[in-house]
Amino acid sequence: MFMESAKIFLTDLKNSFKDLVPIIIVVTFFQAAIVQTMPENLSSIIIGLIIVAVGLALFIRGLELGIFPIGENLAIDFAKKGSVFWLLLFAFTIGFSTTVAEPALIAIADKAAAISAGKIDAFFLRMTVAFSVGFAIALGVFRILTGHPIHYYIIAGYILVVGITFFAPKEIIGLAYDSGGVTTSTVTVPLVAALGIGLATSIKGRNPAIDGFGLIAFASLTPMIFVQLYGIIVYALVPESAEAAIAVVEDAVSKAIKEESSFNLSNIFWDLLAVIKDVLPILAVIFFFQYAVIKKAVAHLHKIIVGIVLVILGLYAFILGLEMGLFPIGETIAFQLTSMKNDLLIYLFGFLIGFSTTMAEPALLAIAIKAEEVSEGRINQTFLRVAVAVGVAIGIALGAFRIVVGDPIHYYIIVGYIVVIAMTYFAPRYIIPIAYDSGGVTTSTVTVPLVAALGLGLAENIEGRNPLIDGFGLIAFASLFPMITVMGYGIYAQYLAKKEA
Repeated sequence: MFMESAKIFLTDLKNSFKDLVPIIIVVTFFQAAIVQTMPENLSSIIIGLIIVAVGLALFIRGLELGIFPIGENLAIDFAKKGSVFWLLLFAFTIGFSTTVAEPALIAIADKAAAISAGKIDAFFLRMTVAFSVGFAIALGVFRILTGHPIHYYIIAGYILVVGITFFAPKEIIGLAYDSGGVTTSTVTVPLVAALGIGLATSIKGRNPAIDGFGLIAFASLTPMIFVQLYGIIVYALVPESAEAAIAVVEDAVSKAIKEESSFNLSNIFWDLLAVIKDVLPILAVIFFFQYAVIKKAVAHLHKIIVGIVLVILGLYAFILGLEMGLFPIGETIAFQLTSMKNDLLIYLFGFLIGFSTTMAEPALLAIAIKAEEVSEGRINQTFLRVAVAVGVAIGIALGAFRIVVGDPIHYYIIVGYIVVIAMTYFAPRYIIPIAYDSGGVTTSTVTVPLVAALGLGLAENIEGRNPLIDGFGLIAFASLFPMITVMGYGIYAQYLAKKEA
């Protein structure tokens, strides 16, 4: 038993190192060929990357043992119970509880409060986003129950987002678009995916590949609507001069970046506690509904507990390794490039760092594994991840271009949504929900900090740019373009299958 587990873990570890190779190549190339300086803390960077690989391997093993089984079993038990009210309440509670404690959202909310000169309240912004995600997961579960095609909901949602954009204050638009990307965390994504797939599997007439995916897409879409509405209300009630906001922005951004790029070994224990604290609300909701509502013991509880512990340790090791190795060097390169005044280098860095970090994203890896499993091999997990990574790369490069030229974000996003809607009618049905979900899973543990640092750094260093208006929005680009590339992959795969037939 031990030898078998060790063999599986070594395979996972080998795959994790393989996933990190693109990041190492990109960072080494820019450090050696462009910046032309050797990093001071090279040994720390190497150790950090090894810890990242171990964390990824533990995380994936934990998902397979704990998170996937408990999510799917809960969905099946709820379907057997036949109570729509309890199922929708569970879906809402999972969405709300996992989002309200999301570290990326807390960081974005605190930053937004600082750079809006106090107009945006961090607590109310977090509550708005958490409520919108709870609503989204409940709505997504309702869609699975009724069997409605996902694109009707998503297209209606995009029309709402775009419609509200024309009434929202320009200071809130980038933040609202980004808030859709930071809500889907590394632990939430696998659990929500397992819930959707388990539900679609247990309901007669539903297809896990077509009906099971899509919950993450809802969780990425609704915050854009709710945050823009919140911004309209706030900016209508609390008018204030833009100059004061800009002054606070520059101070807050520089402070935030200094805080994010520092790493202290004494914080290790507190970082582990922080990861446990993030996972606890999810576990509390799961076990409450399991024992108080379904009133049934968890099958293979010891295995589930081992899986959850591995997820916590893996996620912690992953974050620790990133803080030691990748974040400091990635942020340094981003800021050195902005000061070199070479726009093409900025776009190239955005493209390559987008591709390489997405290939190592744990949430995407989890979704790709499930997609290959439920599609019975029609979707290859490696091809899916490459398609998503190319989408993120294009999105970040184009988003960087937008900041450099100073164009309003919503023109790009509107055109992107039109392309997504058009491609929906040509893409095979099985790929559409996965494509919509892929937009939400790309902006997680690895990508968000590096992308946020690049966007804010560009907006701070380019004359005439406002970090509040221009600095946010890169995450939105990184969420939008994978939908286009994944549907493109589906259309091409369908064409090849027809050709062979």
